[in-house]
Amino acid sequence: METTRPAESRVIGLVEGILGRARTEALVAAVEIDAALLRAPSETVSRAELAQALNLLLFDDLLRRVPAGALYVLDRVRRGEKVVHDHGAVRTVLGETGALPAGERALTRVLAPLGYEVGEVYPLDRLGMTGRAWRHRDFPESIAQFFVSELHVDRFSPRFAKSAERVFGASRDPLPAATLAGLEELSAAGELPAETARRILPDLAGAFDRAHRVPALADYERLLEESAEAAWIATEGNAFNHATDRVADVAALSAEELALGRPMKDRVEVSASGRVLQTAYRAAPVERPFVGPEGALVLRPVPGSFFEFITRHRHADGRLDLGFDTSNAQAIFQMTAPVLA
Repeated sequence: METTRPAESRVIGLVEGILGRARTEALVAAVEIDAALLRAPSETVSRAELAQALNLLLFDDLLRRVPAGALYVLDRVRRGEKVVHDHGAVRTVLGETGALPAGERALTRVLAPLGYEVGEVYPLDRLGMTGRAWRHRDFPESIAQFFVSELHVDRFSPRFAKSAERVFGASRDPLPAATLAGLEELSAAGELPAETARRILPDLAGAFDRAHRVPALADYERLLEESAEAAWIATEGNAFNHATDRVADVAALSAEELALGRPMKDRVEVSASGRVLQTAYRAAPVERPFVGPEGALVLRPVPGSFFEFITRHRHADGRLDLGFDTSNAQAIFQMTAPVLA
């Protein structure tokens, strides 16, 4: 398969500066990138190019944490195919979050300067959350969307709220002043000097991580009693909850993956319109530290992130349906619910 070498592209050069050549070339071989984003290096980097570079970094990070997803992507590459990264999902807490801006603002202050805007809003009332689909203005079909959800602490019990404040209330801000200034410049100009883009990209990727301290086990368990999603954020923070491959026939893919014994959910979710179909692997189990009753760190197995699959059909006028579906989303979110023995 012919690929563009990192030195020949601003986008891939940015990624190589963080991941190194070997890892970057593996990503290029695995992920479809719009040819318009693979322009030769120059003195400036556009907002779309920086957005694509960030997406590649976050996709790579998720594959490191989700072995089943990494194996799936490797299978695609071995068949001479590429993944079409449709969207990544992140979760935020709308409540007391210390130095970190509350709710989706923790991340949308990064996304908006990169050229993203809200496409649609999705009430996730069964989960006490609201989801928003952030689409890229310049490349809405070929740069991955972000599905950003906010968990509304005030929709839960006072006991829950106290634990949430202890877990999230002293969060740090991962974006230094110089990076925030760079984002302001990007928002105004739509591009940045290449050196500025190289400098701030690691911080932008770092915003998609856990910004709070190791939670107390008692607080984690209290959050889990009312919200598996809040408990997930307590251990994983604002990292990619999942990344998604856009495929031609998700139902056929699901049958193939189940036959291979992969950890696929049993049912394909179909939107009310019938145009958006989704399924997913179950979350990868991970071990995370907690502060135990005596103050010592203890490790516990918890649900990590997962990999999703989506088929998008077109509207009657030929536009690709880039929407989501509230029912689908709430079902997909169950992939990170703990499996009780």
